Amino acid sequence: MTSCCPDGKVAVTPTPCSCPETPTAGLKPDFPMAGEYSSPCCGGQPSQPFSPHEKPGYRLWGFVADFIQTPAGAVPRVLSRLDRHDRIGTVLARLGIGRDRYSIAPGLYGVGSPDDGSPVMVTANYKLTFDSLRGSLAGIDAWILVLDTRSINVWCAAGKGTFSTGEVAERVNAVALEKVVTHRRLILPQLSATGVSARQVKRLCGFEVIWGPVHARHIKAFLDGGMQATPAMRKVTFTLRERVELIPVELNHMGKPTLYLLPALFLLSGLGSDIFSISAATSRGVSAMLAYILAVVGGAVLAPIFLPWLPGRAFALKGAGIGAAAGAVLSAILAGQLARSEMMALTLLIMAVSSYLAMNFTGSTPFTSPTGVEKEMRRAIPAQAVGALAAIILWVGAGFMK
Repeated sequence: MTSCCPDGKVAVTPTPCSCPETPTAGLKPDFPMAGEYSSPCCGGQPSQPFSPHEKPGYRLWGFVADFIQTPAGAVPRVLSRLDRHDRIGTVLARLGIGRDRYSIAPGLYGVGSPDDGSPVMVTANYKLTFDSLRGSLAGIDAWILVLDTRSINVWCAAGKGTFSTGEVAERVNAVALEKVVTHRRLILPQLSATGVSARQVKRLCGFEVIWGPVHARHIKAFLDGGMQATPAMRKVTFTLRERVELIPVELNHMGKPTLYLLPALFLLSGLGSDIFSISAATSRGVSAMLAYILAVVGGAVLAPIFLPWLPGRAFALKGAGIGAAAGAVLSAILAGQLARSEMMALTLLIMAVSSYLAMNFTGSTPFTSPTGVEKEMRRAIPAQAVGALAAIILWVGAGFMK
């Protein structure tokens, strides 16, 4: 990719072609979004509102203020204040829209006015995680080393192996961090500990790992306390607010399956002694659709909200319990309209779907380990499949008895 400067470098100041080395972190494809930086590459005035920056086809992210000159080259200086575009992106990510692509370029960033003695924070390149960290660094001079975690947050990336010992060491070497700071310390989030060996990091790149707090909001207190974490900083929580934040993502994931399941329910509801009845498909289909909605609400909304108070340890069992209660509610609503076998079929369907959806929250909680999640899935999924199959057989069979 060519540069606008004859010496193969790019400009970050108004002086034409007084260019530091080309930074890659902090750049993104040139998509026209309002409010982003539009500085020209080699000085002068922008010829258009979204003129290219640094490289053809690339320009600065809105959170990059300017560049810091270091012995290892230019490092993007990021704002600790989140703007409107950051907040909109957060809302969309919370809703699961574009979540898998919500990332930034891995590399080294600076916040405030960091120098060779400033602390180095290590985080994931999932932008929601990055924003949480930089938003907690207001008034702090620090470096942020962003790993390539494939747009996955710290905890999940550590479990999946993308926030790993090798990635930490490789990223330290790739940005020539030893030229930027004189100390040899990296502050890693505690939730990355499952994927990183501190001893191996020291051996591979010469930097010592210091485990920071669980939450980014405790970073300032952690630094002020001499990098000593209090018990509260080490505690992993799963509060009502944290559980509710996960609900929109789960509901978003149900969008595509619902497009297939609802027509299938109406089709199955029409099968009977007349082969297929449109009136039965309509009347019974509405009941089946109502059961499905209750199942989704029970497993994806009520289960996480009432999680600590639901009986049982297994999430699948908690979801099944919510499903049984939702089935009782449906029976009261449809009293006298459906046969007993039909109500049993719908209750089984609600329990199976609700149990499965509630089980999806196991990977988001401190209640169980990765092996515990796998163990529960091995036991629960066959039971959920049997329950769903039994519900279909009972539901279709009831249509032939009318």
